[in-house]
Amino acid sequence: MLGGFAGRLNVYRVMAHNPALLRSWAAFRDHVVVRNALGPQRSEVAILRTGHRLGASYEWAHHVCRGRACGLDDARILGIRGEPEAMAPEDAVIVRAVDDLIDHARLSPPVREALAALVGTAGVFDVIATVGLYSTLAFIVGSFDTPLDEDVAAQLADRPIG
Repeated sequence: MLGGFAGRLNVYRVMAHNPALLRSWAAFRDHVVVRNALGPQRSEVAILRTGHRLGASYEWAHHVCRGRACGLDDARILGIRGEPEAMAPEDAVIVRAVDDLIDHARLSPPVREALAALVGTAGVFDVIATVGLYSTLAFIVGSFDTPLDEDVAAQLADRPIG
């Protein structure tokens, strides 16, 4: 596994201390990160908001780079840290869903309905799964003081964000 996705990032090197967890993680991660119903930009909005809300600087930094790579501009990325009312309507729907999940461990009916109208039922489940997966990653990187990967640190040094 270290020759695949698990060897590319420090967070997965840390998780390798529990090989059974890392093996189980692979399929879930593949769905949430690659095969979700949200598409790359919506997925990054959910991940960035989760990282921001949980104070996971490792995840925030990684997904600033990933967000840029999928077409998010810096103003939009920085806006994800703000109030939903100041965001584009689509981002606000996703951000409200992330906030509901983090604050209440559930989606309120109005937030769930708005999210379903935007991304469909499968997308609602994928937002929930994304917040769950990235919450777990935030707990891991925070608990083990996981250092930022060198390539991400270099990208952000060359092109800092607000």
